[in-house]
Amino acid sequence: MKQVDSTLQQKRARRVLLLIAGIPVAVMLAATVLWGVVEAGYVDVVDRFGTANHGDLITPPRSVSEAVFRHEGVAEVLWRDLPVKWRLLVVQRGETCDIVCQQQLYQTRQIHLALGKDFNRVDRVLLGDTAPDGVLLVGDERSQGDAAKPRALAAWLAQEHRGLTPLTLPPSMLEALVPEASVSPAQWYVVDPAGWIMMRMSDDLHYKDVISDLRFLLKHTGA
Repeated sequence: MKQVDSTLQQKRARRVLLLIAGIPVAVMLAATVLWGVVEAGYVDVVDRFGTANHGDLITPPRSVSEAVFRHEGVAEVLWRDLPVKWRLLVVQRGETCDIVCQQQLYQTRQIHLALGKDFNRVDRVLLGDTAPDGVLLVGDERSQGDAAKPRALAAWLAQEHRGLTPLTLPPSMLEALVPEASVSPAQWYVVDPAGWIMMRMSDDLHYKDVISDLRFLLKHTGA
């Protein structure tokens, strides 16, 4: 009798071991099947489960790695010459920086500061088609009135936006990288550490939603 009980216990133990060993295999098979279904287009994971972002994803993202920028209108700079960080990218066109341009610079500065411990993982860039020395502020309080002399953007950036990197590109290249901004200037961009423009943020977004997006990106990347 004892021998029969021992045999039954051994059989049960083998079944348990087989079940335990089979769990990883089953998970892998299920994942493979799910991936095949998604790849075939039968299930839209993004549409079904939603995304964490409030900004609009750029699909496909655009690389800035091959572009040759000018820094302060003089030195040639490649994106890879900059420290490896996430970047908030404000676009400025022509020879004026209007209220929208100034507000985006202020907004991105405050969002950058609000990142707290992640502040040093992020930088800001002003990307234009004219060197800041050749751009004037328009619409700000100190430029109002007939007697007021418009201020140069370069001097204002040095005073109010220390740490921001101004870069310039020819108009055609600027248009190719950020075409949405020419249609609707009230938006700015997020560039990942590898140099991909991957998200755009509307000026209408609440700053807490923008910070939520940025913290999500920073949490899930090592850069």
